Amino acid sequence: MQEFNFIQNIQEWYNQYPWLEMLTSLSIVILLAILANFIAKQIVVRGIRKLISKMTFANSEIISQHSVIRRIANIVPAVVIMNGITTVPHLSDKVESFVQMGAQAFIFLTIALAISEFLNIFNLFYQRNPKSRNKPIKGYLQLVKLIIYVVCALMILGTFLKKDVFTLLAGFGAMAAVLMLVFQNTILSLVASVQISSYDMVRIGDWIEMPSLNADGDVIDMSLHTVTVQNWDKTLTTIPTNKLITDTFKNWRGMQEAGARRIKRAILIDQSSVHFMTEHEQSKLKEFLLLDQYLHSKNEEIEQFNQQLANQSQYNQRRLTNLGTFRAYVEFYLKQHPGINQSQSLIIRQLQPSSEGLPLEIYAFTKTTAWKEYESIQSDIFDHLLAIIPEFGLKVYQAPSGSDLKQIAAPFKASSVQSLNPLEIDEA
Repeated sequence: MQEFNFIQNIQEWYNQYPWLEMLTSLSIVILLAILANFIAKQIVVRGIRKLISKMTFANSEIISQHSVIRRIANIVPAVVIMNGITTVPHLSDKVESFVQMGAQAFIFLTIALAISEFLNIFNLFYQRNPKSRNKPIKGYLQLVKLIIYVVCALMILGTFLKKDVFTLLAGFGAMAAVLMLVFQNTILSLVASVQISSYDMVRIGDWIEMPSLNADGDVIDMSLHTVTVQNWDKTLTTIPTNKLITDTFKNWRGMQEAGARRIKRAILIDQSSVHFMTEHEQSKLKEFLLLDQYLHSKNEEIEQFNQQLANQSQYNQRRLTNLGTFRAYVEFYLKQHPGINQSQSLIIRQLQPSSEGLPLEIYAFTKTTAWKEYESIQSDIFDHLLAIIPEFGLKVYQAPSGSDLKQIAAPFKASSVQSLNPLEIDEA
């Protein structure tokens, strides 16, 4: 009986302080929320993650970086607070309503973040598929995320304003023009992403060149608004997605798929070194295995032609030139070169002569598209050709440098010094 009276006395004393009763109840609700959060994350979430990690399709690295279940677990304490706040006595209706709306808004935001996290995981699993390089879906997933966040924002706004989402959407209908202006870049990027994907214009890993935006390198990322290019100097260029539709760019994917890369470079020949070949020069060049058969067949062709012009002037008759012979040598040499793709075009041609010489252009394709190997093959070819040109009596054109001008001026300087008397030399 005494114990019952003691408890009744404590209760009467406790009722004299309503704020203490409110704080005690509020503390109990908060402790229950913390306990529910601990059970949800430390027991339920860990158990589910261990269960998923044992499945064959699961990827431990992806699961450790992104956890949808852990985000969903954040809803549990919010639900406890939203329902438990109603049991707290002596709490004003405005505070209770505000806490419930805040908890509900937190639940909406958590669901939106969980869906966004799930889309990230889905994109990571999709990128493991080799076909993902041709058909990236990152831009589409970003659009879905944007829609989810907009809907989440409307639901949160509707919660605090105590209005239905559809009522808010009807009110936003009048602001459609403003929204179109605000999301102009997003709409243009979405249309551009659909066109790029439909026409297979750009893939991740493609080498693209866009001089207008200083982009020249590999595409490493494609999103809704931007395409990221890693240039050859390891810098990054961010290109707006719609620029790939409106501006001109070069995609080198065709070269990589063909397995051959073009060589298009000219050697500038000094035109004053071009002449008809003598018998001595021909006999010397016959030592080259590549030219023996050519010179023999060419001489027979010239003799047959000249016989038809026997009664005409000797200046009208055909004769072998060192430039033509060198052009034939270059063609034979490239046909024997192991680094040249013989199934592609191979042309040795003369371009329009200019004040800088006669360009002899090589148009061929290598068997490899690797940059280092391609440059090595191209350099080896031109090293050989530049070294063997003097054997044909040809000279490579090169603009006179300072040392050339000094050699020209040296005799005149020496003669002018000799013409001076000793006295003038000493005074000088």
